[in-house]
Amino acid sequence: MTALHNETLTHPDLRDHNLLPPNDLNQLLPRGLSYEDLRLFRLIATGLPIEAVARRLDLSERTVRRRTRAACDRLGFGTAIEAIVWAAHRGLL
Repeated sequence: MTALHNETLTHPDLRDHNLLPPNDLNQLLPRGLSYEDLRLFRLIATGLPIEAVARRLDLSERTVRRRTRAACDRLGFGTAIEAIVWAAHRGLL
């Protein structure tokens, strides 16, 4: 585990993420997590298969898998579900 796992979000507007433009949201996110990572995790968290996530993001399945793995690596998680649970506990999803 990295120190990032223990970080908490203090910004009260973060739950209203749909009201903020992506650049502003990126500034509020924990280090290592981007708005695009969150978007990807949100879609995966809904239970959509990777193929459907890829279609919604207009990406290839391979790119979705690669980006998911890269985001997990940056955050220090072994699996996407760990990262999704971590994000959900912080009100990011």
